[in-house]
Amino acid sequence: MSACPDKEMLLHGLLDGELDAANAQATEAHLKTCPGCAEAYRGLQALRGRLAAPGVAYGASDTLRARLEAMTAPPRARPRRIMAAAPWALSGGFAALAATFAIMLLQPTTALLQDQLVASHVRSTLAGHLVDVATSDRHTVKPWFNGKIDFAPPVVDLAADGFPLVGGRLDYLDKRVVAALVYRRNQHLVNLFIWPAKPGLLPARAAAPPAGYAIVHWTANGLQFWAVSDVEPRDLEAFHQAFAKAAHG
Repeated sequence: MSACPDKEMLLHGLLDGELDAANAQATEAHLKTCPGCAEAYRGLQALRGRLAAPGVAYGASDTLRARLEAMTAPPRARPRRIMAAAPWALSGGFAALAATFAIMLLQPTTALLQDQLVASHVRSTLAGHLVDVATSDRHTVKPWFNGKIDFAPPVVDLAADGFPLVGGRLDYLDKRVVAALVYRRNQHLVNLFIWPAKPGLLPARAAAPPAGYAIVHWTANGLQFWAVSDVEPRDLEAFHQAFAKAAHG
């Protein structure tokens, strides 16, 4: 016996106390009348208990720990130096070179960002926080972001392309709050992270994603998009093309 397909995300939200009062009350009432959802909910409670048992938690590797420490470490203070400007330092050529160098310094470390993206994708599927608003109606998901972030992410319906919308949530990446749209591809999930692109930066340096995951990155209309999933790379590229066409076509 399985849970109702349209209630699965709500069961996770109820377990983690992330539903608003109305949805929590409605879901609790549904559990009293639906044996399948009640059984699934008891299974989630049992799974949470097993994961909380001593010795179950997986210890991070030294490499992952070093990356996380590097990401969270405060920047080192640099001594100020006053230098006399050489005559050639004021030339247009040097100014252009300095501007280019400054842009390169501002370029994000793509490998570390991709680690964050994959970690957020995996965490959303394990921690029961897949979505904040669980619905396949894009007209409900899009206005949900209003007032919560300082940009308007495009939300499109891709069910006809084989990627039905699951919902949306807020996440934290690249030192800011971002929008995350969740789509489904058969038994797999696609997280699409969206936030404003930084003007003037050079294109992100390509880096291979962690094994078992695919990442597609693109920019449009002042926003950057990062799609992450464990589907085949060709399927994620198909998602990219379908989303771009529906949102900007």
